Amino acid sequence: MTEKEQRWSEVIEPKRHLFDIRLKELWQYRDLILLFVKRDFVAQYKQTILGPVWLFLQPFFTTLTFYIVFTKIAAIPTDSIDPILFYLSGITLWNYFSDCLTKTSNTFLLNANVFGKVYFPRLVSPISIVISNLYKLGIQLLMFIAILIYKVIFSDQQFSPNLTLIVFPFSLFLLAILGLGLGIIFSSLTTKYRDLSFLLTFGVQLFMYITPVIYPVSYTSGWIKSIIQLNPLTPLMENFRYAFFSVGHFDLTGLIYATLFSFSTLGIGVLIFNQVEKNFMDTV
Repeated sequence: MTEKEQRWSEVIEPKRHLFDIRLKELWQYRDLILLFVKRDFVAQYKQTILGPVWLFLQPFFTTLTFYIVFTKIAAIPTDSIDPILFYLSGITLWNYFSDCLTKTSNTFLLNANVFGKVYFPRLVSPISIVISNLYKLGIQLLMFIAILIYKVIFSDQQFSPNLTLIVFPFSLFLLAILGLGLGIIFSSLTTKYRDLSFLLTFGVQLFMYITPVIYPVSYTSGWIKSIIQLNPLTPLMENFRYAFFSVGHFDLTGLIYATLFSFSTLGIGVLIFNQVEKNFMDTV
């Protein structure tokens, strides 16, 4: 059989330029993404006694700690929202974003052995992490709704949902996009500069305190409020609480800003990731 008569089912070629991204390949490897999602979920709780129960315990004890420290001791107001619900709503969204960011930031380091042996689009790995974290987010949202129902029935908490609730799925999508974008940027940079992994750990903890997780934006003022409003997570947090409790206002301008910031970050991240994946095995 001559070379012209040969027909290959798939041809793997090196990427030739920065914008040779080949997003179509991700759809062709969708079964692998689902396999990685299942692997991540099973591996995380396989050898634990309580298993997925930790998905409830972690936000519960974090919320309880915030309630004692920031409500009982620091007396920080929560805009007439029950403190438990206020903190839990912020923690639920924050946990999803921070998990997407920190776990995707280790893509090259944790998968170096696999990447060096078999070919598949490298973006499959961070995308599977973002999807697998949806399990945790869904369970914690159910916990939030269950406590909300309890508070409405047995206390004076007002439940005042409004039409902006339909925007909530899009806000979750932006959280995933932003976490993925920042994560793959750090993942690309840490292949050469390992110190960035330590900086990221500290930075994520610090970033939470300029995000309205433990306080409402109305509690801040001056230049501090200006900095907080530059945070793309701020309108997502505030709009989520407004959708359920009608407290504050729906920040459409902030949502547009968060959308542009998130997609811009993802675009930059994909380009950097695409450039680094060609020769990262030489530095990892």
